[in-house]
Amino acid sequence: MFKSNTIKSIILFACFSSLVAVAQTKGNVTGKIFFNYHYDMAEDAEQEGAFEIQKAYFGYNYTFNDKFSAKLFFDVGKDDGSDYTVYLKAAQLDYKATDWLKFSGGIIGFNQFSDQQKFWGYRYVFKSFQDEYGLGAGTDLGLNAEFKLHKSLKMNLFILNGEGYKKVQDPYGKYKIGGNLVYNPIEALTFKVYYSAQDSKKMIGKEPDKILVENPTVTNLALFAGYDFNRKFRIGAEYNAMYDGKKYSDAALDHDLDGFSIYSTYVINDKFEIFGRYDQLGSNKVGTATSSWNASKDGSAILAGIQYLPVEGVSSSLNLRTWNFDLATKNTESLLYLNLEYQFL
Repeated sequence: MFKSNTIKSIILFACFSSLVAVAQTKGNVTGKIFFNYHYDMAEDAEQEGAFEIQKAYFGYNYTFNDKFSAKLFFDVGKDDGSDYTVYLKAAQLDYKATDWLKFSGGIIGFNQFSDQQKFWGYRYVFKSFQDEYGLGAGTDLGLNAEFKLHKSLKMNLFILNGEGYKKVQDPYGKYKIGGNLVYNPIEALTFKVYYSAQDSKKMIGKEPDKILVENPTVTNLALFAGYDFNRKFRIGAEYNAMYDGKKYSDAALDHDLDGFSIYSTYVINDKFEIFGRYDQLGSNKVGTATSSWNASKDGSAILAGIQYLPVEGVSSSLNLRTWNFDLATKNTESLLYLNLEYQFL
């Protein structure tokens, strides 16, 4: 008898094969895989080294006409209790009303950290700050409107379920609202402001005395600036803060999280580039607590590496990353990574 995961895999493979067949005449199939080998340099490391498929993405893009287009996108990755779980990450319909206005609906990208991630440039090596530390999700279920206000100024506004694409909606129907404002005074320079507010409810108590109460509103603020000098050298910096939440989808009164990230790249030639990044993450003390609520994870991360592009569609990187924790009882972690990304478009 087949296990349920095996049956799901067969169904997904059949669907994907059908998309490939259709894509020969309409639209295009996309795919991307993140593979790595990592070695833990700590003397007391439980797992010295391991090979890992961190992520696999596959999807299909289709253009109906010059106004309407759609995308379907799956995310395969590790999750609690499972080495690999398949999620529907995007199921998006776009309508380009005019040259300055576009609407999107479904499971959509709403640009919370897409600009920062693109500027960082090494998603297959390490996530961007908000994604890595739980301040936001890449996609969610809802509606988005994009406005081109000026040749150098664009904005988008959204209303979403707020739980991200892995948990589509809680039972109580609260929403997340917010937007981005991106300014490019010159082609090489980018400024961005992001803000969102997420309301939610929760059930407390035991039967028959359960009651439904309002959670505090989780608010999220992000500021970003990036400069790309002649596509030879780029440097970016971002500040991110979340208030009344342990995670973007987990409200908690007076639990705040903030930090900043600075990253830079120097392009040696069309095959090689070197990069570095520094993250600082911190949380507050709640009530009479003597330590920060996120003390076991607060601290700083340093990452440095080199990227080699052997052929179009394949990226590789050798990099070293360290974590220095604010908690004195936690030792510094140092790991050596060999990362690979291979994709087809």
